[in-house]
Amino acid sequence: MEEWIKVVILGIVEGLTEFLPVSSTGHLIVVGNFLQLRESLNGVFEIFIQIGAVVAVIVYYWPDLWRQARTITRDSSVQQLWLGIFVAFVPAAVIGLLFDDMIEELLFRPEVVALALIVGGIMFIVIEQWIMPRQVAKRAVAGASSEGTVAGDTAAERTDDLKSVTLRQSLMIGLWQLLALIPGMSRSGMSIIGGMLSGLSREVATQFSFYLALPTLGAATIYTLLRSLDEISGNDLGLLILGAVISGIVAGASIAWLLRYVARNNFIPFGIYRILVGIVILVLVAMNSGVQ
Repeated sequence: MEEWIKVVILGIVEGLTEFLPVSSTGHLIVVGNFLQLRESLNGVFEIFIQIGAVVAVIVYYWPDLWRQARTITRDSSVQQLWLGIFVAFVPAAVIGLLFDDMIEELLFRPEVVALALIVGGIMFIVIEQWIMPRQVAKRAVAGASSEGTVAGDTAAERTDDLKSVTLRQSLMIGLWQLLALIPGMSRSGMSIIGGMLSGLSREVATQFSFYLALPTLGAATIYTLLRSLDEISGNDLGLLILGAVISGIVAGASIAWLLRYVARNNFIPFGIYRILVGIVILVLVAMNSGVQ
């Protein structure tokens, strides 16, 4: 198969999965192993094409981002939003920077991806089936009580506005995003779970995850590119750009679809999908080991 065809396929996979809670990195590792992308692109491609997803977020939210840029010096709610995004960004950035080589060496394997997909899928089902209904019931009781909610009780609070996300909620999202350093857990998935558990509605948790992608994916792409500049040829750069463009186009459509989806549905179908894909990957790994 021609290299550019492989890049187009991987770009589509990245665009489809980056913002869905199913792990783009996990899917890219598995599909990349199957396609056998050029050796010089291994490890760089999966990170670089995420820049397409960053551009997709910027384009989709451009009116809001431009307005925020013009008013940030005088609008305290915009300042709080971006301070919260920075707080959520820091934990994974620091740990990822310190342990990047170790994570790549030990965890970037199909069997790790499979187990992480299954564990993350179970998390989504448990949260949607049991934890979220309890939070809803607790908020209903608190709302009916003249005492109101107890300060600091995140289960009794609900945040329905992106600009109302507190620093405590942002920190919780950032700590959950640490799990996404394990390929297969999903950056968007873990940040959405962290948001929902801290009291954000599904819609706001999803939107915050999109905004958080800007510094997270942007920094990861720049860091990886700077480390690998001497290993990338002119032909490689062309393939990287092609992959980024394809992923950006597909990611833009994925953002619009996911926002419509979460307005009316829960994440249980994604949990089931993750478990099934994880099982399939484990079976394929076992079969491949048996053949060898």
